[in-house]
Parts: sequence; structure tokens; C-alpha cells
Amino acid sequence: MGQIASGVWISLALYFILMLGIGVYAYFRQQRSIEGYMLGDRGLGPAVTALSAGASDMSGWLLLGLPGYMYGSGIVSLWIAVGLTIGAFANYLLVAPRLRVYTEVTNAITLPDFFANRFHDTTHLLRMISAVVVIVFFTVYTAASLVSGGKLFENSLGLEYSLGLWVTAGVVVAYTLFGGFLAVSLTDFVQGVIMLIAMLVVPYVAFNEVGGIANGIAVAKSLDPKLFDLMNGVTVMGAVSLMAWGLGYFGQPHIIVRFMAIRSVKDIPVACGIGMSWMIVSLAGALLVGLSGIAYIHQHSMALEDPETIFLVFAGLLFHPLVSGFLLAAILAAIMSTISSQLLVVSSSLTRDVYQLFLDKTASEERQVLVGRISVVVVAVVAILLAGDKENSVLDMVSHAWAGFGASFGPLVLLGLMWKRMNWQGALAGMVVGALTVIVWVYGGFTIGGEPANKVIYSIMPGFVFSVIATVVVSLMTPAPSQKIYDEFEDMKKQLK
Repeated sequence: MGQIASGVWISLALYFILMLGIGVYAYFRQQRSIEGYMLGDRGLGPAVTALSAGASDMSGWLLLGLPGYMYGSGIVSLWIAVGLTIGAFANYLLVAPRLRVYTEVTNAITLPDFFANRFHDTTHLLRMISAVVVIVFFTVYTAASLVSGGKLFENSLGLEYSLGLWVTAGVVVAYTLFGGFLAVSLTDFVQGVIMLIAMLVVPYVAFNEVGGIANGIAVAKSLDPKLFDLMNGVTVMGAVSLMAWGLGYFGQPHIIVRFMAIRSVKDIPVACGIGMSWMIVSLAGALLVGLSGIAYIHQHSMALEDPETIFLVFAGLLFHPLVSGFLLAAILAAIMSTISSQLLVVSSSLTRDVYQLFLDKTASEERQVLVGRISVVVVAVVAILLAGDKENSVLDMVSHAWAGFGASFGPLVLLGLMWKRMNWQGALAGMVVGALTVIVWVYGGFTIGGEPANKVIYSIMPGFVFSVIATVVVSLMTPAPSQKIYDEFEDMKKQLK
């Protein structure tokens, strides 16, 4: 038993050393400027852009939440995977090139920066409220990722859940604190590769253990044929609601910030090809892990109290300790890639949209970088405190934060990049309506047919729709943007040709 534990820890130790080493490399490699710390000097290549966007997107729910959903509900989970795939592709197609050009034209480093500069908002309301949305929802999102880390250390290594939180956060904070955006992106790239390998290896080995894919499916069908019903437990609206996860991509700051940092618009098609290939394989692998788990648990007469731990079960039982350590590192990679990206986005917003805007308008770039690093630590500690309850469902926590960003920022990003008549008043109305709709839909106690509203219709759907309506109506009811804003919009379109 001691040899098993030591083998796992050796793999994890090597992984931690690699992540910290990348952080040190990035510290000496990047420019000592706020754009260098927050955007890597806009110099990411297409492969790093694609895998860092994918790894930061998927988080611990890819290896824990999604396999657990497949294990408990069956192929109805495909609706989420399909929706995410469509949404991610649309994000590359519609948002990536326009945002890359527009944020450079308007000298925007953060998403609230972009909103303020795009609409020439002299009231600062857009920056203030969007910064609040970023800070609140991302702190919850980071806490969800830390829950995954705590569960990993508790279930696989026998450590206290709280210790797992601190270890996970400690390593992430170390390389994010010093290496900034470049460290986050490079570690995400490596973590994306690790996650991909894990999503190929684990379902392959697991299905071999249950007699192959055909036999595994037959066993699962014999247990509950409804597991293979695409409409199991959902209505048509429910299926559409699951697919609506894809709407969230347009408003996720930790993903679309990669589009702001890519080296050139010409690199985006290559990044799209790499990113979408990685995503499709990873999602398929996660679903197959859950499916193979149904047959494996039954054949071995085991009890699985928490479906979200099926990947951990396979990692601990089916592989050599060194490989088990690698697979646990894959989960940590998924968790850490998201946490680091989220910490940096919140840090950027606290620095640019709170500190510089209200406390020190003339702050030097060195001072801003320092404030950014302090913010990383503060947000991490708050997220650890929020993640203290290990009974939190990773998928539920992620879904609320995902919906909050998708509904409040998604319509603003899409319409702001594609509709020149949109003004700051419309943007403000859409952001507020989207965020409030999600909050009320989830926590307002409303029911549909006796079920909680969010269980019947995912909150991002009403939030996104109402946000679009509010944005369009208020924009048309208030004065049109100035000629200068129209000219900037036309310049952006010309640079895309």
C-alpha cells in the first residue's frame, strides 16, 4: 500500500514541479507591463490559444461532473455535449476574429475594458457593473473548481478535504502570481495535452475490463434501458435547455480573453481546428468514462455513492500507481487550468476596473502588476472559504456561474461586435437584465409544473433572451452612438477582410 501511495505521489510531484517551472519561465519571459501580465503581450500561437482556451473552459466538470451525469442519467447527457460543441465553434467563428481586432483598436485588456471603450461610456457604469459581475460569478466559479480539487485529494489520496483545497489553490496561485497570463496559457496547454491523453486511455481500459464496448453497453441496457433514451427524464424544452449550455461561450471572460491575446487574426482558423478537435475527443471520452462505469460498477458489485467520482475509481483500480498519479494529475490539470484563468481574469478586473479606475488613475504599470498579484491571493482565499462545503455539486455550481456569464455578457459581446447601432445604455440594460434573470430564476423559488424552474429550463435561456431584448429595445429608445463609434466599428470590419 505504501508503494502504491508513493507511486502516485511521485507522479503528482513531477506534475507540480512542471507547473511551477513553467511559472518561473513565464516570469522571466514576459514583459514587465500590465499588458504582458494580463495578456501575454498578445503573442499566443494558435496551438497554445486553442488548448489553453479548451483546458480553462472544461475544468474539473469534464472529468468529474460530465462522467457523473452520464453515469446517473445516461445518454441524455449528450445534449450538453452537442450544445457545447456548437457553442464553441460559433465562438471561434463569430467572436474570436472580431474581438481580437476590436480590443487592439480600442486598447482593451479586460472584458469590462472592451465594453467601456467600445461604447465610449464616460459614466463608468459599464465597467463598474461588469467588474462586479466578473468578481462575483468568477469567485463562485473558482470555488466550484476548488471543490473538485478537494474531492480529488479526499477520495484518491486519503487527505482531508480542506487540505486538498489549500494544496490545489497553493500551486495554482504560485505560478499565476508570478508568471501571469503567459504562465496560465502555457500551463493550460500542457494541462490540455494531459487531459486529452486521459480521456483516450481511461475509457479504453475501462471498456476492456467489462468485455468491450458492446458488452458494456449490453450490461448497462440490462440494468436500465432508459439510460439509452435521449429523452429520458426530459421534455423537448429540457433537451433544448441542456443544449443551451452552448450559449454560455459568448460571455465567458476566461475563454474569450484567449482571443484577445492570440498573435494574429490569421491564426484563428488554425486555432479553431485544433481547439474543436481537442474538444470533441475530450467530451466523447468523458461520456464514455461514465458509460463504462455503469457496467464496471455492476459487474464488480460495488457501491458508488457519488457518481462524480467514477473517474477517480478507475484511476485508482485499473492502473499502475505511476499511471494513476498521471490520471490524477489530469484531473488536477482540468481543475488548475480553470482556476488559474479565473483568478487572472478577476485579478485583471480588480486591478483595471476597480483599483485604477477609482483609487489610483495614474498608477504605474509596475504598481498595477503588483496589485494584480495581490488580488490573485485575495480571490483565492475567498474562493477556498466558499468551497468549504464538500457536498456542493461541481456541475451545479459551474452551471450557475456559466449561466450568469453567458446571460449577462454573451449578448453584449455578440451584439457589440456585430451591431453598430448598439449603445452603452443598451449594453448596460442587457447586462443587468441578464444577470438578474439568472439569479432570480435559480434562487427565486419559482416552479414550473411543480419542479424548480431551473431544473425544467436552464437559467441561461431566459437570461440570454431577456438580455437580448433589453439591449435592443433600450438601444433603439436612446440616442444613437456618435460618428466616432461608427467609424471605429467600420475600421474593425475592414481589418477583418
